[in-house]
Amino acid sequence: MSDIAKRVYDHAWRIDPIVRWLLDTDFYKLLMCQTVFQRHADVEVEFSLINRSTSVPLAALIDEADLRAQLDHIRDLRLSRGESTWLRGNTFYGKRAMFGPEFMAWLERFRMPEYRLERRGDQYELNFRGSWAEVMMWEVPALAVLMELRGRAVLRGMGKFELQVLYARAMTRVWEKIERLRKLPDLRISDFGTRRRHSFLWQDWCVQAMIEGLGPNFTGSSNCHIALRRDIEAIGTNAHELPMIAAALAGDDEALREAPYRVLENWHEDYDGNLRIILPDTYGTRGFLERAPDWLASWTGIRIDSGRPEEGAETAIAWWQSRGQDPREKLVIFSDGLDVEKIEALYARFNGRVKLGFGWGTLLTNDFRGLAPDDGLAPFSLVCKAVRANGRPTVKLSDNPAKAMGPPDQIERYKRVFGVGAQTAEPVLV
Repeated sequence: MSDIAKRVYDHAWRIDPIVRWLLDTDFYKLLMCQTVFQRHADVEVEFSLINRSTSVPLAALIDEADLRAQLDHIRDLRLSRGESTWLRGNTFYGKRAMFGPEFMAWLERFRMPEYRLERRGDQYELNFRGSWAEVMMWEVPALAVLMELRGRAVLRGMGKFELQVLYARAMTRVWEKIERLRKLPDLRISDFGTRRRHSFLWQDWCVQAMIEGLGPNFTGSSNCHIALRRDIEAIGTNAHELPMIAAALAGDDEALREAPYRVLENWHEDYDGNLRIILPDTYGTRGFLERAPDWLASWTGIRIDSGRPEEGAETAIAWWQSRGQDPREKLVIFSDGLDVEKIEALYARFNGRVKLGFGWGTLLTNDFRGLAPDDGLAPFSLVCKAVRANGRPTVKLSDNPAKAMGPPDQIERYKRVFGVGAQTAEPVLV
């Protein structure tokens, strides 16, 4: 196990690569990428960095040359032989050869496309443009690089013992959370913390702590390289990116209204079993479920990723019941801004009513709140989202209007088309 404090203190390399492997990314990206590769080869997209926490001046903290060096290093990465063997031969979600030979041949030749980086005041504009299947692969490593460079900037100049104490306190905090989670029988929880982690080494340490502390109740990691390295399950299904781009490409209001369901029809054909998890909140959970075709009710479960999680789960339970399904046989995965207190409360309310799963992200792999001077390591909300598809703007409404994105006139159009009424804004921590 690495001595993280010593490594941070001894850092003297010209570039210490933050992302060293192409599979240091989330599993859902590969699943979505395969679908995009097979079905949408002609779609051009643009992804952009969005810092929702404007109080964190990334460009003032992170040297532009350092950021470019990290991004350029990622562009030199290739899928290793070991990574390719793992993807081709491993069993994921009970299925061998999840990734087809044509996609694997493409991935083995893959190189990250170019990027555009400009400084605007105290923030960076970072954009990626090109083929959807290529550009989408930038999201996770770009976020990981920016989060870790920000952490390095805050830690720079701290003394050896100061760093040792900081990491000892952070380790104690993680372990105390794990001890609380041990008290929840039949808990199912995974690491979802790649995109906004403190560092790769820290995420890997957290995963090892979860393996030891929770045993079989820890179900795996979204991070492919860590899953490979630690011989655990790779966890993930799909994300908002698919319906956002499909909606942007829709020709009229009717096609727009149906776009999220067309996405899931394709997913139904491409994947089965526990990969059939509905993510309903892109344009409002309640309206999505009310209009959903009956065949969606037979899917394995649902992921709650915005708004008030208890309201989202209750809506899903009522929907299943209205479609003649037994909610006790359905999986509800909570994944929005979780920490131990929220996990405990959701477990107490829904355990036994549904099958429960938790995707624990930033507050597992980046909870250094109060441990650095001026709280300089507190987590913040940084995303990298698709903003255009074939030149058309994308829109996300979410169940939390604080997470909405897109041109104001298009946001209003989407609200009208999807029948989204008044919403309650919730604080966005991560």
